[in-house]
Amino acid sequence: MASFYIPLTGLETDSTAMNTIANNLANMNTTGFKSQTVNFSDLFYQQIGTEGSGDEIQLGAGVQTSSIESDFTQGGVDSTGVSSDVYLDGNGFFVLNDGGTNIYTRDGNFGTDQNGNLITASGLPVMGFPAVGGVVNTSAPLAPISIPVGQVEPPQPTSTFGMTVNLDSSAAVGAVVPGQVKIYDSLGANYMANVTYTKTGTNTWSYAITLPAGSSTGSANTTGTLAFDANGNLTTPTANVPGINFTGMSDGAADMSMTWNISGTAGKPTITQVDSASGVSATTQNGYTSGQYQSFTVGADGTVSATFSNGQPLAVGQLALANVSNLQGLQLMGSGNYATTLASGEASVGVSGAAGLGSIQDGVLEDSNVNISAEFSDLIIAQRAFEANSKAVTTFDTVTQETINMIH
Repeated sequence: MASFYIPLTGLETDSTAMNTIANNLANMNTTGFKSQTVNFSDLFYQQIGTEGSGDEIQLGAGVQTSSIESDFTQGGVDSTGVSSDVYLDGNGFFVLNDGGTNIYTRDGNFGTDQNGNLITASGLPVMGFPAVGGVVNTSAPLAPISIPVGQVEPPQPTSTFGMTVNLDSSAAVGAVVPGQVKIYDSLGANYMANVTYTKTGTNTWSYAITLPAGSSTGSANTTGTLAFDANGNLTTPTANVPGINFTGMSDGAADMSMTWNISGTAGKPTITQVDSASGVSATTQNGYTSGQYQSFTVGADGTVSATFSNGQPLAVGQLALANVSNLQGLQLMGSGNYATTLASGEASVGVSGAAGLGSIQDGVLEDSNVNISAEFSDLIIAQRAFEANSKAVTTFDTVTQETINMIH
């Protein structure tokens, strides 16, 4: 009974179309959701004769669902202000791990578990490139991103310091110019190191570096001479001054060994001597005290940086991104996740902005790309098609009944 079978195939495919549309509408507020479209194709044809010209007379057998395609165009932007929410602008997927197998998602609604691991809303760990000592290694195997929640960042003792200072060339011999720079020892204690400049002659000054009384019991290489040319440029020393040491720290910290960075940008000294008021305009140093974990951020390149109460950021990893050659070949896993198949090809893994992958922004989520207007239009078309096929079934039923009545 082909008359019944043909509209039945139409009813089945129209039901598939309406189910797909219903799923799209149900997920219009799902983060990172990609809408789907059903494509139809005709079934096989039966030859029932030929025309006088020899052309075949072929009768169709109905319709079938040829494919259900996902629309991977970019969804809208939903600003949340939550640092663990991550938006991927452009191509690619975040990489997750599910029981030892990598799967992929566009849903950047991440959070942390009780151990500080970065996870999805369904509890899967988010994968990335690990960092050791604040340095990310993009050549290392992927590993779960771990946030140092509740941890303390150890202090870093000052190993370099610098000053931007002018010494008045018109000052009298014996004039003293004081300067100070805050430095830190290995236990995180800070000291105001005093750098005292004393004019000893034309274009020459001496310097002496000291710590507050009682801070240490010994020192080395803390005094020296500065010499300038006729244009006020520093000529001695000619390079940075290493080996400035303070020993026997009163708090039990390790001995301090520092380098005075006299050479600034492009090797230009930061100390000058011109006919202008003496003074220190800026200081630099690379030490800091210990700090308690406070929060984390995700940079545009996917680098996850923890921030501590001492104001120091620490890179703890870099989010990995992945892409495949055939997006339509991905297997939908639910919860916004995808798995690779033979049709999709293996995923290539990289970082934000590389190899055609998109860029990352934290505090933002990607909205669903469902277009409600288009979905309702498609729903009307699918409904009309379903009604037409239903009408065909009832019509064929009427014809069949009339035929039976003729026999009786």
